[in-house]
Amino acid sequence: QGQLVESGGGLVQAGGSLRLSCAASTRIFSWYPMAWFRQAPGKEREFVGSISRGGGATDYADSVKGRFTISRDNAKNTVYLQMNSLKPADTAVYYCARGRVHGSHVDVSSFDSWGQGTQVTVSS
Repeated sequence: QGQLVESGGGLVQAGGSLRLSCAASTRIFSWYPMAWFRQAPGKEREFVGSISRGGGATDYADSVKGRFTISRDNAKNTVYLQMNSLKPADTAVYYCARGRVHGSHVDVSSFDSWGQGTQVTVSS
């Protein structure tokens, strides 16, 4: 089903912004809902947000609503995570994930293909 490769992580001060990208080598990218998850040191991986196959619908964790925006470009096989007003609590490894073919972006348990992750560190 292809690889997922994240990029764009780094070190940023609190209040700053970062934009993550995830390039998919999936054959028909538009068939799949996509999502971002994150895992902080010593914590379990948690859902950040997801986007529907066509990009017209999104869903977010309460902790990032109003600050993070997911988008996708199906022509480029890429999904993005724009992160604004970053907080130290956002520090984590961020993972891109692919859902099931023709699946729903709101079914968080269906995201079962993962990238290698990109580190985001927010300093206070």
